[in-house]
This record gives sequence, C-alpha cells and structure tokens, in this order.
Amino acid sequence: MKANIGNLDRGIRASIGVIALAAYFFGAIEGSFAIVLLIVGFAMLGTAAFRWCPPYALLGINTGAGKADAKPEPSKH
Repeated sequence: MKANIGNLDRGIRASIGVIALAAYFFGAIEGSFAIVLLIVGFAMLGTAAFRWCPPYALLGINTGAGKADAKPEPSKH
C-alpha cells in the first residue's frame, strides 16, 4: 500500500476520529447513530494511522503528493 493521505488530511481524520470516539464513549450520542459514530471514529483513526484510504485509492486521489513525492521533470538541454 502506497500512502495516499497527506499530513493535513491525516490530522483532520485523526481529529474527527478522536471526537467521534469521545462522543460515543462519553455517551453524548445514543442509539443507531452512536454505532455509526463508533464505526466512523475507528475508520478515521485507522486511515490516519496507516496513511492509506481505500476510496482514495479507487478514485486515484492522493492528498500526500508534495514536492518530496513529485518526480523531477527531465531536463530540456
């Protein structure tokens, strides 16, 4: 698996995951929505930890492509 999540995306996902899990475990949300929130929280933390998102891979999205990942252009000399 090649990383397809950048640092900003990773931070946002980790934050959403922590907030979702905190809301679940502190009982702020109940019922079916709580179960959905639990799944979303773990999914966000998992994708942040592994820096790989399956939907991004299917759609060809890569938010981690920066200067370090870019291939140098061939010289035109």
